[in-house]
Amino acid sequence: MSQNSKVSASDTAPNTLAAVRTGLTVLALLFVFLMGVRGLGDGFKLLGSDLLEAFFQATSNPFVALMVGLLATTLVQSSSVSTSMIVGLVAAPENPLPVENAIPMIMGTNIGTTVTNTIVALAHMGRKEEFRRAFAVATCHDFFNYMAVMVLLPLELATGFLRHAADSVSALVAGSGGMTFDSPVKAALKGALAPIVSLVNAIFENSQARGATIALLSALLIFGALYMLVRTMRQAMQRRIELWVDRLFGRSALIAMAIGAAATIVVQSSSITTSLLVPLAGAGILTLEQAFPVTLGANIGTTITALLASMAVAGENAAAGMTVAVVHTLFNVVGTAMIYPLAVFRRLPLVAARKLADVAAESRYLAIAYVIILFYGLPGLFAFLSS
Repeated sequence: MSQNSKVSASDTAPNTLAAVRTGLTVLALLFVFLMGVRGLGDGFKLLGSDLLEAFFQATSNPFVALMVGLLATTLVQSSSVSTSMIVGLVAAPENPLPVENAIPMIMGTNIGTTVTNTIVALAHMGRKEEFRRAFAVATCHDFFNYMAVMVLLPLELATGFLRHAADSVSALVAGSGGMTFDSPVKAALKGALAPIVSLVNAIFENSQARGATIALLSALLIFGALYMLVRTMRQAMQRRIELWVDRLFGRSALIAMAIGAAATIVVQSSSITTSLLVPLAGAGILTLEQAFPVTLGANIGTTITALLASMAVAGENAAAGMTVAVVHTLFNVVGTAMIYPLAVFRRLPLVAARKLADVAAESRYLAIAYVIILFYGLPGLFAFLSS
């Protein structure tokens, strides 16, 4: 009996050590991956931030405004950045952006924020079935947001129900004092990227050259970390992660949504939250049905940044800034409440994502074309024609 106990203990120790080593490896790879996502956003900001205010000028047409919000977000790789800027423009003391122009732009930012995880899915193109799973999870976010816009934008233009509801909220809380939250994750990522940014800044003087270089290096970090992350999880941790995922995401959609929202509030980026789902799906650990509610929770969680920022706005247009921020939150909450509970509607983005993933797995060039045309070409054309 005692001999068996000794054998059991001797077997358990190496297994525990291996599990700890594997867990630390995964955490390190996740951190490198998040560095890449953060750096990609920083690089695109240098490339595109100067264009945002120019894009925001031609927004009297709601459909142009929608595309402007989409393109602005894809350029800076962050809906938090673009929505906070929109809130600031609406609340500006002089020549403010009209609220009615800003609302379609806010909806456009929701679509634009999905570009990051769709780009991340392209890192799986080397393995056909893995790419199929990863691309489906990435693009279900695209299809849901387009579906929500197709329903809620015409309804808002006809009735103004989102604005009226947001006006009631902003009248109560606008000017009550701002709040800020400094994410420790974002601070750590910024510190880790600082040597790379400093080196690039020392080499290049032009901000666009800096942005392109940072974006390229960040893409390499993303692809490298994803390759090693999927390989590590597939080989050593698949059973453990499957059990963990099933416990958290497989039992309740509301819990999965809450996890997605909470994770996004902590890291202050829905792109990071949803991008983390992609390698899990690629490895076959997370299903499309499990990932979908987490994505919707991330959509809701990402609205917190602009909402908190709007509470710090003062002046005669403070209430308008708050209104736009609340519209963003209501858009995501109402869209989720309208689409997810009904199975017939809930299946639509999932079916569309699977069909697109099937096509993308057979033709990788079409997958790349999808990203370029949907997120850059189409909104860029609208912005150009309206200028």
